Amino acid sequence: MPKIATRISQLTGEGALAVYSRAKELEKVGRSIIHLELGEPDFHPAAPVVDALRAAVANGRDRYVATRGIPPLRGAIADYLRCTRKLDVGAEQVLVAPGCKMALALGMMALIEPGDEVLYPDPGFPIYPSFTRGLGAKAVSYALREENKFQPNLAEIASKISSKTRILIFNSPNNPTGTVFSEHTLEQIAELAKKHDLWVISDEIYARILFSGEYKSIWTLPGMAGRTVIIDGFSKSFAMTGWRLGYAVAQKSVIDALDLLVLNTFTCTAEFTQVAAIEALNDSTRAVPAMVEEYRKRRDVFVGKLNKIPGFRCQSPDGAFYAWVNIEETGKSAEEVQKILLEEVGVAAIAGAAFGAEGKNYVRFSLVSATHLLEEALERIQRATLHWRAAVAR
Repeated sequence: MPKIATRISQLTGEGALAVYSRAKELEKVGRSIIHLELGEPDFHPAAPVVDALRAAVANGRDRYVATRGIPPLRGAIADYLRCTRKLDVGAEQVLVAPGCKMALALGMMALIEPGDEVLYPDPGFPIYPSFTRGLGAKAVSYALREENKFQPNLAEIASKISSKTRILIFNSPNNPTGTVFSEHTLEQIAELAKKHDLWVISDEIYARILFSGEYKSIWTLPGMAGRTVIIDGFSKSFAMTGWRLGYAVAQKSVIDALDLLVLNTFTCTAEFTQVAAIEALNDSTRAVPAMVEEYRKRRDVFVGKLNKIPGFRCQSPDGAFYAWVNIEETGKSAEEVQKILLEEVGVAAIAGAAFGAEGKNYVRFSLVSATHLLEEALERIQRATLHWRAAVAR
């Protein structure tokens, strides 16, 4: 049998999907499962967005379109970023893709050469190191640790930059910690990028899900617009996960490169979803602020009550919709905690090692279920801990 390309052996999956599959198996045999494993909002797109999609399909907006995305959407994204992040960008600096992950893949393919080194956060989105390796490059992690409030240690990053380092990737607010990188951190990253002539990939998919203050993009710092690629999309802030709609923002030469990759792969993003996305950006019903406020309430309830359960410790996240929970004091491994919670009490969460070696003593809960379900999950977690604490006492 002919061989599969060796690059495939360098790729890894996502722990969340494995837990989800097991949770669905348990549901099939009648078990009650509270799903806190996937980063998928329990909200749906606002009614005007759905109406716009229906109208687009009814009006025949289902043809091939420009590889970079339809001009009205690219212009709307530029306007949206100008209003929400104070970015000085034009439509020519935007490329639309079928999903944020695809926009990220395009950016990485355009910028990474075999043998390059790529700096990425640990814990972080597992696709960063996976796809880096798939492109024949070396993934080099930098730690986000609890004692530093999950802000990166810039001295550590600086020590890991070599002559082969080409890209620094970060995600703020961060998945899984919920940390928003401080302006001081962004300034230090910018200085390192300029000093060592690095590209920066700024994954801003959670930028609108912020619980205080205004979002600061590294793009806005002096000298960074020409070396930053922003990755964003509609899945999280607009609850459009299955629509598969994302985008990249960069200098025009980078967008030209991404466009050539689109031409050689998927041709274009579905027109009807792009038309509806314009309505999402308008947010005429103020759905995004309402959703963010609900996430803030869920965070306060879940983190506040979880911190009262012996063995669990969680810093309150500044953004996104995750609780990154230290379970070291339970006396059990994160994998054991994950298994007990799912198999014995029906709470699906993810052991932190799925996000990197720094996550070995953590479990991630997604705050994407209604408050009453989160409270039920907390009661189940409490019951589980009573059982294992009793077993230890015996």
